[in-house]
Amino acid sequence: MKEGRIVKVSGPLVVADRMLGSRMYDVVYVGEQGLVGEIIELKGDQAYIQVYEETSGIGPGEPVVSTGMPLSVELGPGLIESFYDGIQRPLNVIEEMAKSSFIIRGLKINALDREKKWHFVPRAKVGDYLVGGDILGDVKETVLVDHKVMVPPGVEGRVKKVVDEGDYVVEDVIAVLEKDGKEVEISMMQKWPVRQRRPFKKQLAPDEPLTTGQRVIDTFFTLAKGGTACVPGPFGSGKTVIQHQLAKWASAEIVVYIGCGERGNEMTDVLIEFPELTDPKSGEPLMKRTVLIANTSNMPVAAREASIYTGITIAEYYRDMGYSVALMADSTSRWAEALREISGRLEEMPGEEGYPAYLGTRLASFYERAGKIICIGSDERIGAISVIGAVSPPGGDLSEPVTQNTLRVVKVFWGLDAELAYQRHFPAINWLNSYSLYMDALDDYWKREIGEEWVDLRKEAMKLLEEEAELKEIVRLVGIDALSKDDRLKLDIAKSIREDFLHQNAFHEVDTYTSFNKQYRMLKVIMMLYDLTKNALGRGALLKDIEKLEVLEDIARMKFIPEDKLSQFDEIEEKVRKQVYAVIPGGGD
Repeated sequence: MKEGRIVKVSGPLVVADRMLGSRMYDVVYVGEQGLVGEIIELKGDQAYIQVYEETSGIGPGEPVVSTGMPLSVELGPGLIESFYDGIQRPLNVIEEMAKSSFIIRGLKINALDREKKWHFVPRAKVGDYLVGGDILGDVKETVLVDHKVMVPPGVEGRVKKVVDEGDYVVEDVIAVLEKDGKEVEISMMQKWPVRQRRPFKKQLAPDEPLTTGQRVIDTFFTLAKGGTACVPGPFGSGKTVIQHQLAKWASAEIVVYIGCGERGNEMTDVLIEFPELTDPKSGEPLMKRTVLIANTSNMPVAAREASIYTGITIAEYYRDMGYSVALMADSTSRWAEALREISGRLEEMPGEEGYPAYLGTRLASFYERAGKIICIGSDERIGAISVIGAVSPPGGDLSEPVTQNTLRVVKVFWGLDAELAYQRHFPAINWLNSYSLYMDALDDYWKREIGEEWVDLRKEAMKLLEEEAELKEIVRLVGIDALSKDDRLKLDIAKSIREDFLHQNAFHEVDTYTSFNKQYRMLKVIMMLYDLTKNALGRGALLKDIEKLEVLEDIARMKFIPEDKLSQFDEIEEKVRKQVYAVIPGGGD
């Protein structure tokens, strides 16, 4: 191990000399207490180290010891249901050990429990030739997750030995591979550098939606499995609630939630809520398929920068098993602030608004680790990581650098609107500003799975919302009496789309989640009402009679129809036909 001495301490940045031979991103232990740090710059024999713990009390002359290894995470059974900080220290275990709500500095603790035994069921047999990514056996990690123990990337050979079915700890050797006379021992645990992307065979085009149960997202601005999305919005517009909703309801088998620079009370809400949430598919607690990473705003800034890499590496590990993983990062603005602080202490030339010039590159390298892929290994299994990043632009200014650099790399933009939030319209996603670049690629999926008319229904509804914005401007200037009865009908139907379809209550037991089938039935009723009433107006019906239809009450309440009672939509459709025909002079004959 390389040992140097501290020369200077500046917040989370420590400068040490006598570090010749060290490498970029090597992990080091700083000071007498052995605080964890990472080398982020080398100049001659001096190393610039970002320390992931509070550095007060550390001074010049204290030792710095390099491990010679990059910042890595431990991957194996035990990740699910865990609650880590930004550098994968298990916070619940630390709390028990320290008997305190605060992390003791210099504490070194394993991310995975070395004493817990896992029941391993082998798949590989002696004589099999395996390559990196091939599955050696299975461990039932939780009731919802079958953990596939894989050959680490870059390792291959013929199986010389594999253990029998039984209980083992993560460090036990479960298999021995031999190639060219060299033997490699494999345990259930492997390590991987967080800043290095895990390998895969082939990137696939996104052709399947990540369903979320949120109507405005699934219907108008769909995210594909393996896609990227950002949720920018000002304070109080509902970013965190949307992130929580996606974590609860997204159609992914594994959820990785990164609280990156969140306020402590928001992260506390997550920790209290998640163990109580029920997975809608299995009825089991949602934590049985969730990994939480917390780096709140009062934790060391440097660890915040590492937290999203820790999260994405864990997500890649489960993706390599063939799972679909949803990763939430809340928020990348606070992660960028950590970059800005470290860059400033390094005295680098600042870019726009003081952020480092490489901000866009770092953001791209994070989001580009998302994707739907064919995993390494012999069985051609498919896995996916979908990344949703919240952005917190100051004052909701979307022209600031973090938002603009994020929009250059993501394909879905859910723009939150403070005005909608003040009107208590949630989710406060502005349907006129938001977009999804996956919509055309998913059209074939919709037609195959939902029905041929779904794509047309969605386009017609969006067209009405766009026309409503234009008509509202005319009304503001010259009054509603200047509009024709057809245009006034458009305003009424657009209002129904906004209030009866797009508005959704995250805290209502039924309205919190809407399946695709129910979304289709809801939108079909509203657009059917529009088509029939438009026809009725043309045949002499009065607009005031249409606006008094009793069925409008049923349409307003249809969001509360339970998923197991969708047959009620047939009754609503029948009521729409009868009541609209009834207001046509002559009964619609």
